[in-house]
Amino acid sequence: MRKINLSISGCMGRMGQQLIKSSKKNRNFKLVSLTENRLINKKIAGIRPFKNSIDAFKKSNVIIDFTVPKCTLEILKIASRLKKRVVIGTTGFSKKEENLIKKYSRKIPILKAGNMSLGVNLLMYLTEIASKSLGNNFLSKVYEVHHKHKIDYPSGTALMLGRGIADGQNKNFYSLIGRKYLNKKSFPYAKKINFNSIRKGEVIGEHEVRFSSGKEIIKLNHESFDRALYSEGALTAATWLMSKKAGLYSMRDLLNFK
Repeated sequence: MRKINLSISGCMGRMGQQLIKSSKKNRNFKLVSLTENRLINKKIAGIRPFKNSIDAFKKSNVIIDFTVPKCTLEILKIASRLKKRVVIGTTGFSKKEENLIKKYSRKIPILKAGNMSLGVNLLMYLTEIASKSLGNNFLSKVYEVHHKHKIDYPSGTALMLGRGIADGQNKNFYSLIGRKYLNKKSFPYAKKINFNSIRKGEVIGEHEVRFSSGKEIIKLNHESFDRALYSEGALTAATWLMSKKAGLYSMRDLLNFK
């Protein structure tokens, strides 16, 4: 099998560093370039990082991006011009930015996921099933914990799970978004979906969906112990994307959840 030429954006970030480690261990990939939003005057894994540019990505078959929305859209603009595939693990996009991603996906294959873990994507699938089955008799809320360095909240995964609740009820997700709490010991159920985000220590990721009728509570949860879980999932996504035509895909497509 011919190796896949890989570019990693945000190479100095936590996920960028983990992706470099995982790609070096994966025989299907050849790491050809790294990018960062500032000049780095040293080589990383034997490669001198670029800023995002045509030169940075021209040798790539696929770009994996775990950065911030502004950077992701910059990468998509370049990738669209070069006809490169992009795996997006970045979170925190606005509705307008989500629509821009859809626009770019008409030209290039894009796989976008708030979480690259098999377990988390199974959790979202189960959340959708539970929401559909329980219907309007149950209220729901989403709880998540991440390390103290994570800036955005709720996490992309928490929002994914919220979307699963909305999809299960065949409702518009944005119309169901309720209050967004930070570091609260407890938070209420409501007719809309409330979120509570905890930022502490070096926690990699914990997520929980709760459904309550007032008489009983159903909990669905997932806990991550190793960041390699996400980088290996992203590499699996990159491999899968190589055979796809232009379009916007998710881990659900990769895992063939109906």
